[in-house]
Amino acid sequence: MLKHISKNNMIHLLTHEIGSLAKPEWRVKVALGKKITDEDIKDAVSWGKRFDIDYDPLILLLQKKNPGTRDRNEIKKWASIYAIRMQEKAGLDIVYDGEQQRSEMYQYAVNRCYGFVFRGLVRSFDNKYYQKAACVGKPKLKKPWHLEELAFLKKHTDRVIKIPITGAYTIAAWSFDEYYGKKAQRLGGKVALQNKEKARRKFVLDIAKFLIRPNIKMLIENGAGWIQIDEPAATTIPSEVPLFVESFNESVKGLKGQFSVHICYSDYRLLFPHIQKMENCSQYALELSNRDSKTLGTKEGNRPGYEILSWFKKYKIPSRIGLGVTDIHTNFLESPELVRDRILYSAKLLGDSSLVNPTPDCGLRTRAWEVAFRKLQATVQGARLAEKEL
Repeated sequence: MLKHISKNNMIHLLTHEIGSLAKPEWRVKVALGKKITDEDIKDAVSWGKRFDIDYDPLILLLQKKNPGTRDRNEIKKWASIYAIRMQEKAGLDIVYDGEQQRSEMYQYAVNRCYGFVFRGLVRSFDNKYYQKAACVGKPKLKKPWHLEELAFLKKHTDRVIKIPITGAYTIAAWSFDEYYGKKAQRLGGKVALQNKEKARRKFVLDIAKFLIRPNIKMLIENGAGWIQIDEPAATTIPSEVPLFVESFNESVKGLKGQFSVHICYSDYRLLFPHIQKMENCSQYALELSNRDSKTLGTKEGNRPGYEILSWFKKYKIPSRIGLGVTDIHTNFLESPELVRDRILYSAKLLGDSSLVNPTPDCGLRTRAWEVAFRKLQATVQGARLAEKEL
């Protein structure tokens, strides 16, 4: 378990990014086979200078007229280095590469499994789309999802690494079931409903058992200290929140490590009291700042976005909170003082400041790098201000 207390016995709030950062334009263009412009080169040089990166090898790659597969893969790795350095420069305690090596949180994972067939594009939010798959057979791991990613990260940072992985419930929720529910659909009456519920549970738990847990096990065996299970679909069907809880427990069953869960776009009240049965969950990462006021203050009622935290205290949830203190849906730049007040108010509601880990609400991939960087800086600066008062 990561500690919050520094050597001089002062509180140190652990800061981290939730997962994704926007991919640099030069990384996107190379992947799509588009021409690199002078502006793309200037962008790579500019950020390279700001992050103290020896960017010359990257520039040589970007200047190639017809980059091959090996060149394109190297450019992806450079995007990872830039994303890591951004987080280090911002001062984050726990880092990651912003999913620079991944295409998308659902499609990337399902592509590496047996038992699924892609059926077509569906809209997730805004103008974002993903390929939706159908489960047509028992899920089985084709290849590890994130081992190469972890090995690369370990070479390029000496900070604690947190690896996000898409959770079992979300993969099931975002997939068509053409395998487990087939028999239940052929039956009628009350038996059909019962069989459908059993089939649904079997579907979700098989993903947890045969896809998520093996991936997590391999990551831990290869030195991953913190695994974040991403579950944006956790409260999509309120009656299935207990199934989400069961799938988390199944995913980490018998494994030794630090496991947390990230849940966004949700009515968090639906999690209670069910998450009292969550096992080995060290942190709940929540999006809270986009529901909050933008004015300063720590008095009762000043921070409406954070009132849900009283429920965690009421239900005696012992886990820490990945506290969303910067809004990823807007270019509004939170001041360190606003972040400080959100942290102080949350610590008061939870009754224990050591339960607070400041973060952005969610992955910052919707924001340009300049905005993302400044939001990460505000997260860290606000945490340091809060520590002085805690």
